Amino acid sequence: MKRFHVHIAVDDLDANIRFYSTVFGAPPSVTKADYAKWMIEEPRINFAISNRGAKTGLDHLGFQVDSDAELGELRRGVAEAEIAALDQPRTKCCYARSDKYWIVDPQGIAWETYHTLGEVEIYGTDVPKARIEPKPHEAGACCVPVPKASELAI
Repeated sequence: MKRFHVHIAVDDLDANIRFYSTVFGAPPSVTKADYAKWMIEEPRINFAISNRGAKTGLDHLGFQVDSDAELGELRRGVAEAEIAALDQPRTKCCYARSDKYWIVDPQGIAWETYHTLGEVEIYGTDVPKARIEPKPHEAGACCVPVPKASELAI
């Protein structure tokens, strides 16, 4: 089963935790010094915020899936549509170990599709610097790579 994923970069984590806890009627399911996440069941959404140095506002959207089979199905659909994607197997980001891939929509919004495999103690070191060309405002952001054209797989 898929879960819609939204990640927003914020400037004041505590104020935003208070705000979104009120909006969702529940505290975050994960809280770190620089990150918070709500796993909401109705509607089924994984909503995360962080203050990791990225420009504030919408960071990325995506789908979290429950199995490798679901991830493979979504990845095949992207390949069949001939949409370029960046694969990141066994990556560590947002306090989780995941298999994921990224695409970018025509507006430049990054979309992440991933299957979480477990937790990790660090926010992330998942994106080797040689594989991405970060936008200037994304310095320090680990999760949203901007792939080089030569790195995109179709």
